[in-house]
Amino acid sequence: MRTRLLFPARPGAAAALLLLALGAGCGPQEPAPPGAPAKPRIALIRKSLANEFFLTMENGARAHQRAHAADYDLLANGIKDELDVSKQIDLVEQMIAQKVDAIVIAPADSKALVPVCRKAQQAGIVVINIDNKFDDAVLAQSQARFPFVGPDNRKGAKAVGDYLATRLKPGDPVVLIEGAPNAFNAIQRRLGFEDAMKAAGATVVSSQSGYWETDKANQVVAALITEHPQLKAVLCANDSMALGAVAALRAAGKLDQVLVVGYDHIAAVQQLLREGKVLATADQHADQLAVFGIDYALDTLRTRRAPTDRETPVDLITRDGKAAPR
Repeated sequence: MRTRLLFPARPGAAAALLLLALGAGCGPQEPAPPGAPAKPRIALIRKSLANEFFLTMENGARAHQRAHAADYDLLANGIKDELDVSKQIDLVEQMIAQKVDAIVIAPADSKALVPVCRKAQQAGIVVINIDNKFDDAVLAQSQARFPFVGPDNRKGAKAVGDYLATRLKPGDPVVLIEGAPNAFNAIQRRLGFEDAMKAAGATVVSSQSGYWETDKANQVVAALITEHPQLKAVLCANDSMALGAVAALRAAGKLDQVLVVGYDHIAAVQQLLREGKVLATADQHADQLAVFGIDYALDTLRTRRAPTDRETPVDLITRDGKAAPR
């Protein structure tokens, strides 16, 4: 249906009514002042909320945005479990389509996420890599570079392993429960544990992946207990897997005979630390890890300087709390 506007004869009044009519369709919001910068939109793409670490990460990011609501908007999303790599790729594609200003990502896979993040970067989106570093060889092949904001995982795992070593004797058999094989942080934590065990003279009798998951680690450790009845310690690349190891040892009646260490300092392990069921873990400050990345993204958007890697803190945590550096 066509609407006809009947203008009065006076030219001045007609012009005023025309302006009023054109403005009526713009809605109730006032237009932004000319030249006013739009508030940037930052997308946080994390791994699985089934892992308490990433729930804490997202909660920390949301609290930071509420405290800085005038500075940026936050779009936070993630995947159902640690291995849902294709869904994480889809999330990056969605953020490209929505034309966000920056993506802060904890990639589920250090290799598979590089191409789509390169696509985001080519679309003018700032990409900040947190938690799990992208693979250097794949970055070079893709001619991509993203700043990594996160802890030195090898150093953190070695600190945990060194503390465990004070309870071991040379030759003691131990096992490593690794994270996902294509995750850089999983590889670095394994190397850190190996560094510590080699220095202690302990014998690594097996190193297997628990894929970051409690149930998978439980199954792996249950089998290893049977295979290695003299086992003295289990070194887990995250605390979710440490929970699985503790459950397996408890079921086998060996919880008081085998030491367990983890990595992440999640709430469930904090209780086990107090009870002496877990010897030590590493705190990489989950509540701040995404915030470090978001702050760096905002700084990059403001300055347009080429960002560089930025190391964030990781602390050894024992039953008595934060341990002094070794």
